[in-house]
Amino acid sequence: MTVNHAGVLKKEYFLSYLNLIKISRNCTIEQSKEIAIELFFHHNTNEYGLQTYQHFLDAYCELDKSCLTNI
Repeated sequence: MTVNHAGVLKKEYFLSYLNLIKISRNCTIEQSKEIAIELFFHHNTNEYGLQTYQHFLDAYCELDKSCLTNI
């Protein structure tokens, strides 16, 4: 997926991205989160800014309902 480095990425982008990883790699949503942090953020959650990372977390929580109980 192409990334525009000039703007903040939305939650919907990460919903699609995490689902794509989950389906293509046949893994859990937790595993897809770890893969995304490795491949997309390069283990640097500040790489695309705080808002983008927050949208990533929001998308992850929407897909993994158990994270809502851990907040």
